[in-house]
Amino acid sequence: MEERIRVVIAGPDREGGDRTAEVLARALRDAGMEVVYTDRPHAPGQLVETVVQEDADAVGIVLPRDGDAGPLARFRDLLADRGVEDVLLFAVADDVPPGVARVFPHDTAPAELVGWVREGLSG
Repeated sequence: MEERIRVVIAGPDREGGDRTAEVLARALRDAGMEVVYTDRPHAPGQLVETVVQEDADAVGIVLPRDGDAGPLARFRDLLADRGVEDVLLFAVADDVPPGVARVFPHDTAPAELVGWVREGLSG
């Protein structure tokens, strides 16, 4: 039996009106992946704890349009500090720092993201 892919999706709060994280979480779930979805902003340390506790294979962080990418860099550094090096990290954002496996624009089709996650974790 093939092990299910476990993905943590972290999105901005809903006040911004951007439903990208919610749509992405649903698409991943519909593709048979196990999804832990949070629509509340979390401090990078809290998000790292979620990733570790959930034993995630991948993490997708959806930043608000024109949002500050600084917390994403801090999150990446905290993952490394915890020795978590086998998690596929991607973002949906306008601009992010280096060290993220892939950055997708906000208007990326969910199917493209799902395919990329599968491909990134299959090899």
